[in-house]
Amino acid sequence: MQIIILSIAAFASTFLGGLFAVRFKHKLPLIMAFAAGVILGVVCFDIFPEIIRELKNNNFSPTKVMMALAVGFLLFHILEKTILIHHAHEADYADHKHPRVGVLSALALIGHSFMDGASIGLGFQVSASAGIMVALAVIAHDFTDGMNTITLMLNHKNSTAKAKLFLFFDSAAPIAGAVATLFIKIPPNFLVMYLGFFAGFLLYIGASDILPEAHSQKSSYQLIGLTILGAALIFLVSQLA
Repeated sequence: MQIIILSIAAFASTFLGGLFAVRFKHKLPLIMAFAAGVILGVVCFDIFPEIIRELKNNNFSPTKVMMALAVGFLLFHILEKTILIHHAHEADYADHKHPRVGVLSALALIGHSFMDGASIGLGFQVSASAGIMVALAVIAHDFTDGMNTITLMLNHKNSTAKAKLFLFFDSAAPIAGAVATLFIKIPPNFLVMYLGFFAGFLLYIGASDILPEAHSQKSSYQLIGLTILGAALIFLVSQLA
């Protein structure tokens, strides 16, 4: 039940992010700065400690986990630079505005959101606390995924109605991914590798995408403070958990 509730929260985060992109563009840097802090906090104060516990309890190889982290970071770096799934790089493609490009980019985000939902389910297969903290990270960055879906569709000359339709599909994808994990059981050694992979993905999203995007217009102590607040909040939540 927790998995379904949290995946529905991811649905809401994505959908609200898309609607927010339409109405309140001037507030996006504040939310993205806070989301980057949340993601950093989840990696440092929950995923890494969970990995360390699993390594100790099951005598797994730490090198393999760190390799998985590097693969997660580099894979999404390659995807972003080659497939253009984030709107931060649209200026490099200014001469290629076409509705089909927006659709393909939105489909890439939908596939990415499906994996977000699967990450929530796999987190719960490690432990309840890991599942909850992974879900918090997913919910935090799914807001920006919703914004990206709308922005990519509209920037490539798709209609607002079509953009909102793809926003709905992107929002529903985490639920489908989470439900899929209810029917499969993953071995513990794969789960800890996946946690490493997911940590690498989150580090890339937070440090190389969301945080620079938050500061793309201007940097300020307010944005820095929100990032620190996001990380501190997750630290407090992890200690209470």
